[in-house]
Amino acid sequence: MKNKDIFDRIMSLPILKRFYPFYYKNKQILLYLFFGGLTTLISIAIFYLLNVTLEVNEHISNLVSWIAAVLFAFHTNRVMVFEAKTDSAGAFFYQMLKFYMGRVATLLVEEIIIFIFITKMGLYSLAVKLFAQILVIILNYIISKSLIFRKGRD
Repeated sequence: MKNKDIFDRIMSLPILKRFYPFYYKNKQILLYLFFGGLTTLISIAIFYLLNVTLEVNEHISNLVSWIAAVLFAFHTNRVMVFEAKTDSAGAFFYQMLKFYMGRVATLLVEEIIIFIFITKMGLYSLAVKLFAQILVIILNYIISKSLIFRKGRD
């Protein structure tokens, strides 16, 4: 039997035990949402600091926030969410390359949203960033599950 991780142990607490069947059945998506939420907080906090507080251009702010968020997301997705261990350095770097390529694709989607709604239309940057992040989380999950961290392939 697999060792229980911190989330399994938390859900085994008496006060949360009744939710364990739901948690166990939906663990991957729940962990993805949890770590996706943390990734989003990292991205939005850095974007806010740079763009709103320091008045750095929205595209530069978004790129810096994206880099920090993707570094965090690769580790948490690989280890905690998809448990996608690799058996060689080459396999690890291939997995990382696919992850970053997927994230670059969704960065382009986010940049287009920012360009249209902030740069061209002048809407409030933080609200647009939050909307873009929700869409990006959904797209990233689909890409990660179906193309990057597939079990039994690659």
